[in-house]
Amino acid sequence: MTRLKEMHAVTIDRFGGPDVLTYGRQRLPDVGPGQVLVKVAYAGVGSWDPLEREGLFAELTGQTPDFPYTLGRDGSGTIAAIGVGVDRFAIGDAVYALGIGHYAEYIALDADAVSLLPDDLPLDQAGAMPIVALTAWQGLAIELDVAPGDAVLINGASGDVGHIAVQLAKRLGARVLAVASGEDGVAAALELGADVAVDGRVTDVAAASRAFAPKGLDAVLAVVGGASLSAAIGTVRERGRVAYPAGIDPEPEPRAGLVFRHFDLTLDAPATSRVKMEQLNALIAAGPFEVRISSTFPLGQAAQAHQALAAHRIGKVILSVPS
Repeated sequence: MTRLKEMHAVTIDRFGGPDVLTYGRQRLPDVGPGQVLVKVAYAGVGSWDPLEREGLFAELTGQTPDFPYTLGRDGSGTIAAIGVGVDRFAIGDAVYALGIGHYAEYIALDADAVSLLPDDLPLDQAGAMPIVALTAWQGLAIELDVAPGDAVLINGASGDVGHIAVQLAKRLGARVLAVASGEDGVAAALELGADVAVDGRVTDVAAASRAFAPKGLDAVLAVVGGASLSAAIGTVRERGRVAYPAGIDPEPEPRAGLVFRHFDLTLDAPATSRVKMEQLNALIAAGPFEVRISSTFPLGQAAQAHQALAAHRIGKVILSVPS
């Protein structure tokens, strides 16, 4: 395999709409010391990918990528080659990974940004999982420091991050009020373990929160913004906690007497990612775990996958990469 010189990938040569996503042949990446080459099986399509495609990330950071540029910040696959100094993987190991460039047949990554799959997790679910699961885990375990018995509200509980957060919060011993979207979202949150679930579009979230936690919520994990989030924050107890990842729009407004924590996974060094992935894996291994996939598109249909992000859905959109 390593004798191959080219691979298929989806790239952009300028910023723009879905039409700038081009499927074609690109040079196979080199594998440097401390790196591994992953044969991608599934690439996650994140809600942030269109923002990157349109150039918003470049505008915010002041850094324009070198074109042609390959999107895709996470995925799953198997180890295809191993660089000097890497001793914790073997050829053929099934893995999930973080790193820009997953819309491709192969990706070279720092080994610390790659993890063996948790037991019994299928490759397609693993490909949908890395960023959203790590976001849920960090928000709950680190930023909110959720403890057994805490009353936790998860806003956006049927989405990419939220449906995983429901499962992880229950494993941390929390009582979970899920604010989801639509009857199907409510049903999904309950199936995944929420103690109570409501449709944030039609329910009085503040009233539901007070009924759920008469003394006030201990914590809120906000993975979507808006009116339902504002209503939820208004029912958090004194010194209660609110955490939200980068990209929430609009961001919650700080309120006196509460602790607000904002976090951004993209700032992690690979060594930090490795530690977090190991801790996430341990929590996943505690019981049955499911990553819901709303739709799967072939790699060559990345434009259609981006368009699907705008529709109501439960779970994650992914790309299937040819073997």
